[in-house]
Amino acid sequence: MERNRLQQEVACMRRSLFDQGYLEEQFIQLEELQDDANPNFVQEIVALFYTDSARLIQNIEQTLNSKPIDFSKLDDYMHQFKGSSSSIGAKKVTDECTVFREYCSAENAEGCIRTFQQVKQEYTILRRKLEVYFQMVRQAAVAHSA
Repeated sequence: MERNRLQQEVACMRRSLFDQGYLEEQFIQLEELQDDANPNFVQEIVALFYTDSARLIQNIEQTLNSKPIDFSKLDDYMHQFKGSSSSIGAKKVTDECTVFREYCSAENAEGCIRTFQQVKQEYTILRRKLEVYFQMVRQAAVAHSA
């Protein structure tokens, strides 16, 4: 009984991540690559995304704080961050990265700074939501094996 309730909660949480626009199709494709031989595949890929993102966020902050701002370097970092976000299906983060890159192309420092705050906010929200989701997945897996 407990196992079914946990599985339903996991399914509901997962659905809400898609319904609210935090995740998209690419996340499903990652899940399809997960199997019994590698049951934590998606969590491992997302953990790599966090590591990569932390480095890129730091690089972007340093570049935004340098004078004059090197918009080409900034765009390169954000291109990497957007690719990384897209690879796990992080829709809202990817969308904000696109807006940031448009400001980069226009060499609009104020727009970049403002949008970067949005990028970081969406990233932080997604990270929190995925941490809760993966915790629920682990609990359901433990209940399933019990």
